[in-house]
Amino acid sequence: MATEVDAWSSVPQVDGMSGNENKGEAKHPYSGDEDDNEAEMNGNWTPQEKALHEARLKAKAKRRQRKSSSRNSTSESFSEPGDVAAGDPHSPKGKVHANDRKSRTGKGRGLPKKGGAGGKGVWGAAGMVYEDEEPDTRDPNYDEVAQGDTVYATVAPEVDERELEKMVNPIVQEYFEHGDTKEVQLLLKELNLGPHKYEFSSMAVSLALEGKASHRELTSRLLSDLSGKMLSQGDMARAFDKMLRELPDLLLDTPEAPQMLGQFIARAIADHILPMSFLDNYKGKVDCEHARVALDRAAVLLSMKREMMRLDNVWGVGGGQRPVKHLIKEMNLLLKEYLVSGDVSEAEHCLRDLEVPHFHHELVYEAVVMVLESKGDTASHMIIKLLQSLWKTALITVDQMNRGFQRVYSELPEINLDVPHAHSIMETFVDLCYQESVITKQLRDDCPSRGRKRFVSEGDGGAVKN
Repeated sequence: MATEVDAWSSVPQVDGMSGNENKGEAKHPYSGDEDDNEAEMNGNWTPQEKALHEARLKAKAKRRQRKSSSRNSTSESFSEPGDVAAGDPHSPKGKVHANDRKSRTGKGRGLPKKGGAGGKGVWGAAGMVYEDEEPDTRDPNYDEVAQGDTVYATVAPEVDERELEKMVNPIVQEYFEHGDTKEVQLLLKELNLGPHKYEFSSMAVSLALEGKASHRELTSRLLSDLSGKMLSQGDMARAFDKMLRELPDLLLDTPEAPQMLGQFIARAIADHILPMSFLDNYKGKVDCEHARVALDRAAVLLSMKREMMRLDNVWGVGGGQRPVKHLIKEMNLLLKEYLVSGDVSEAEHCLRDLEVPHFHHELVYEAVVMVLESKGDTASHMIIKLLQSLWKTALITVDQMNRGFQRVYSELPEINLDVPHAHSIMETFVDLCYQESVITKQLRDDCPSRGRKRFVSEGDGGAVKN
């Protein structure tokens, strides 16, 4: 035993360490960092010991990091912070997935970040209500004067002058079909004509000059209804002034444009659309010959003494909007003038101006009744000539011709009370019309005939004479 103690004590000391110190290191091979730090401060470490110490620190740091990662990434771990999670570190529970949205900072309860709200392209959590945000004074678009109650309104862009004609022409053409001025007002309110609104009147008048008399009458009514509501007297005066300057161009399409424009001006002044001083402003200031003709025409119409200054009949009488009694009166005048003058072309022109093709059967009816009530054969031949001309020019259709004759057939018993020989005159007239190809054979056969058998005097014994 003494020999062993001597042998242990005879071991040489390493790097200045005594045997007692070696005994302490043998008993505590992994002592605290204080001894290592003291040895490092004394500069007594060899390079091997220094490398060993650094490796020991690195291994210690890895162990701490592995403990922290295992404790925070395992959802099933409810152990104390100091405990080390058991199990294989390479198991699926210990792995960290790239798409795992759980917190890795060690804070929280392991729930997904933000509670499932937020993120790119996400409005927020379901049921979240956003409060009104106050305007930011640092916003570049911030306007201190404009702040207040925000009002949203539909704003129509201003119509370009180049597109004005394309948008106005369909409205006017459609108005010529239905004749509803309120519909035109609604359509114009949807358009933002801006400073070009006066051109609507000039375009409407230009289209009316190329149309029928009924179109010109409808245009005069439209201007009267729009005046004061959407167009002022200044706008109307500006529109007619433009048309007076464009008269040479209008003559290319409408040779009678100066006279018609003068009638439009007279009707507008009578309807209080234009001021009474409109014509006075042009006295001695017009160089265009055609403009002077238009202004003179308007002055003549306005100087005529009338009880009604509206000049309602300035465009004549026409169109289906006129009363039926008025149309019947006009057709009677037409036939009487024809029987006096014998001008077939003038009668056709007057019938076209009435613009009532659906009412031409009235002309046929009145013509046949005039033949029955007339004396002699002159009226009969003249009426046949007129009906033949109207038939050939297709101004009166087959349906209108048949309807006119059928009306006379149905009323022949009543006519016979005033004209005793109505039946015989009718038969002769129908035969002549059939020979001139005015009516069809079927219509001729439908003519009612009165029985020619009659009883002779009592002296004949009551025999019937054929």
